[in-house]
Amino acid sequence: MRISSIDIGTNTILLLIVEAKGGKIARVLHDEQVIARLGKGVDEHRMINSETANRVAEFLYSYRGTSHKYRSEKIIAVGTSALRDASNKREFCDDMLQRTGVEIEILSGDDEAEWTYRGALGAAGSGAQFFTVLDIGGGSTEIISGTSKTLSQKVSLDVGCVRLTERFLRTSPPTSHEISECRSFIRSNLSIVGLTQSRNSCVIGVAGTLTTLAAIHLRLTHYDPSRVEGCVLEREAVGRIFDQLRMKTHEEIMRVPQISPGRADILLAGMIILQEFMEAANLGKITVSDRGLRYGIILRELQRNVSNQGNAADRIRTFDDVNVSSRTPGAIPLNVSCDLAGIGVFTLHLFAAMRFPPASK
Repeated sequence: MRISSIDIGTNTILLLIVEAKGGKIARVLHDEQVIARLGKGVDEHRMINSETANRVAEFLYSYRGTSHKYRSEKIIAVGTSALRDASNKREFCDDMLQRTGVEIEILSGDDEAEWTYRGALGAAGSGAQFFTVLDIGGGSTEIISGTSKTLSQKVSLDVGCVRLTERFLRTSPPTSHEISECRSFIRSNLSIVGLTQSRNSCVIGVAGTLTTLAAIHLRLTHYDPSRVEGCVLEREAVGRIFDQLRMKTHEEIMRVPQISPGRADILLAGMIILQEFMEAANLGKITVSDRGLRYGIILRELQRNVSNQGNAADRIRTFDDVNVSSRTPGAIPLNVSCDLAGIGVFTLHLFAAMRFPPASK
């Protein structure tokens, strides 16, 4: 069975096409992404405008064509933070269905967190007993902890790199005051999430901020997912890259070979989120994974198929011996290096619901 999953994020839309056999992913056929900036202006206006809708429709129509080319039997499209926030989300989804034939499911924050975690772990064939996954998105950040079998805690925060750029980092380069306000806001949100550590654990970071930093750290001349996957970023290295970029304009940042034009203006905000998370958790390093929600959605579909035949909880399998036949950035087997002894797993305790202050005018 061939399945396509489309992850419609606040900044990026990703397409994954796989061949599944026996309740697991046997082969990755295609993996690509485009920067659509669906969430542009949503934090302030709570609306998706027509220009954005036209851009997204074009990409979804193209993804549907690619899926048909690979003879996918099912296309699963999910929306995340920007669609959760938009007051016209239903009209937008109806419009996309009519124009592209792609039906969009809007995930709750909890569901996004859970399936991002499961997608990031995959087979997780390391010696670690516990895992924490950090997913820095455009509109939200998910922090999830557990084992390879079960989740212990999950939280979705309305703290994303597009959202924070629009709210705080409005000049190019941002002023020290803007950066300070952004940091304070992130800290206030993280302060209600208790992070406790234990040994023999692995901390995994997913999404564009992490993979871009890995590419910069490795000095890649072109994006190579096989090298990005499992790259370990130390806190000091993240700080050095931030210091190198913070005084550059967006145009100057775009000239850095590893940074795509659509990420240049939001990368600093993503890095600040990462720095504040690592500081709050007293985390010395983090392992980068190129996987995430798009893989988790495939696993969810496979689990549902197994549920129709019996007990899904006991029978679902994940990414054993994945072979990649067609590779664009992201289409690689998961082989996360989790040799992070002493870093600790984070048990998350959500003490109160998060709320943003009113958007700045």
